[in-house]
Amino acid sequence: MKLNKSTLFLIFLILFSVSGIAQEVEKGYFINPIKPGVRNYLAGNFAELRPNHFHTGLDFKTGGQEGEPILAAADGWVYRIKVSSFGYGNVIYLKHPNGTITLYGHLRNFNDKLTKFIRNKMYEAQANELEVYPEPGELPVKKGERIADSGNTGGSGGPHLHFEIRDSLERAMDPLLWGFSEIVDKTPPTPQKIAIVPLDIDSRVNGKFERLEVTPVYSGGSYTLPSTVQITGQVGLEIQSFDQLDGASNRNGYPTFEVSDETGLVYRMVVDKVDFNFTRQFLLHTYRNRFTKLYVQEDLKFDYFEPNSENTGHLELEPGVKKTYQLALKDAYGNSRKISIPLQGQDLEHNVNDGAAPSRASVSYEGNILKVKAPISPNGGLAKFYVGAHTFEMLPAYQNSQSRTYLWDMNFGIPEEIDVCSEVVLVGVDARIPADTDQLFADNHVKIKFTDRTLLEDLFLRIEQKGTASAPRMVINDPSDYLWNEMEITWHLPDYKGDKEKVFVYQEASNGRKSYVGGTWEGESIRFKTRIFGTFVLATDDVKPTITPIRINSSGLRFTIRDNSSGIDSFEANVNGKWLLMRYEYKQAVIWSETLNGEPLKGPVILKVKDQAGNVAEWKGTL
Repeated sequence: MKLNKSTLFLIFLILFSVSGIAQEVEKGYFINPIKPGVRNYLAGNFAELRPNHFHTGLDFKTGGQEGEPILAAADGWVYRIKVSSFGYGNVIYLKHPNGTITLYGHLRNFNDKLTKFIRNKMYEAQANELEVYPEPGELPVKKGERIADSGNTGGSGGPHLHFEIRDSLERAMDPLLWGFSEIVDKTPPTPQKIAIVPLDIDSRVNGKFERLEVTPVYSGGSYTLPSTVQITGQVGLEIQSFDQLDGASNRNGYPTFEVSDETGLVYRMVVDKVDFNFTRQFLLHTYRNRFTKLYVQEDLKFDYFEPNSENTGHLELEPGVKKTYQLALKDAYGNSRKISIPLQGQDLEHNVNDGAAPSRASVSYEGNILKVKAPISPNGGLAKFYVGAHTFEMLPAYQNSQSRTYLWDMNFGIPEEIDVCSEVVLVGVDARIPADTDQLFADNHVKIKFTDRTLLEDLFLRIEQKGTASAPRMVINDPSDYLWNEMEITWHLPDYKGDKEKVFVYQEASNGRKSYVGGTWEGESIRFKTRIFGTFVLATDDVKPTITPIRINSSGLRFTIRDNSSGIDSFEANVNGKWLLMRYEYKQAVIWSETLNGEPLKGPVILKVKDQAGNVAEWKGTL
């Protein structure tokens, strides 16, 4: 048989792709970085959803203790080394001959060679925290060499090792794909809830424009929804679930989701590699950081779907047609769990049982769809939407004997108000801000600058000014709405009379707790940056941090330092006029000294601690 050029090119692509995958993941190339050859347990794994982020590695348990020897997973050299109080804490990055990078985080200490190297660099820079990129080959390591000891530094919630494998472009890969026999997993993932959600204004789930969350029922070795769900138009699936490794109670993530019907595989999603430029995209890829969305979204930057088209995962059935989809959940070891999801197509219905009516009209926002639910009115049911100079009359999308529900696509214009016959409803949406563009919103009270990397998706901006002149409050959207990167806000407060040198912006949680944001006063306005929506207030911080000595002698200094408002910004110690390295563990609020070569300390001691509001505390003594 003679092959044409197109067929030959396709065969070449297939062979090249298979070869590339085989080269990229070579089982056995890495050894386990903790106790190789001995059973290990994980507290966390790749593909696990964490609050506001996606977990990009493996968290090895260390029995609640620090000091477990950490070994180089393969030959290589130290590519990057960092001492920090936050994030990964003390961390080592190794680069390997195959182009990959391994990361070892939350370390208590480095080995003697690396400790001497980084300490010299810190003294040269007179920096209490430092990141260094050694020259290639400057700090070689051998496979199995002890490079550090495990710890609890940085943002760790308890002693463990955070371990990552990254490709040559520094994209995180699922380490379990490389095959670590020390980790045992024969347990399939566990579903908790399935959500069926409408994907456009003409979509319905059981007759309503509303997400439906259902707990699947376990029977005969698999799961199924307790009843058939009626759908109209395009809907998507979301799942809340977890995986567990044998012998561990931690709830972990897993990489693979496959949706099939009676004809076979419809589509799959495999999360096995993450570009760090886009990790916060997982906030768009999930519903409130709990449910994983199993459908393509227009603004999502990830490419995890096969096939990857704009309609992948958008399920639709003709009225009367019933189909049972099978959702398979697969972990990195191939353990699989299936859920049967019976759906049936349904015509748009006008009379829908939508429960009791609210006492007054309620407004909710579902992306670009504005939803208004109002009680039945004797004055009629034809609502008027006032958009600029135009008035649009609309019948309810559906209703029952007690309530009416109206739907409006804000991409066609944002109503200032809506007359629902029984009352006039103010919408409260100030503007539509497109994603992937530089935009400036401004009114009499606030200016907000958006860059092309601020938003995860188009934003329908809602700003509410509250409080008083002496205690202003500003609410911007809802904390469950997410940003990709920071927005810059200039808050105009001409009537505020407080001490602006010590007044800053704080974000206030629903329980009243305030978190420092900062800001710079520019005349009658304060400018600040944030990547979290919510409630913003002003608060004064004119109190210095506290410094409490724990141990002061020639062999070392040890203090607790605290600040209960804006938080610790920096600290600096000098002994006998010379800079002294101080290490910091914020979880215990402790700092301690490390001399360059173990020399004894002698002479006058000055420690200065500054908080983020600029207040400086000072401790003096003599050794």
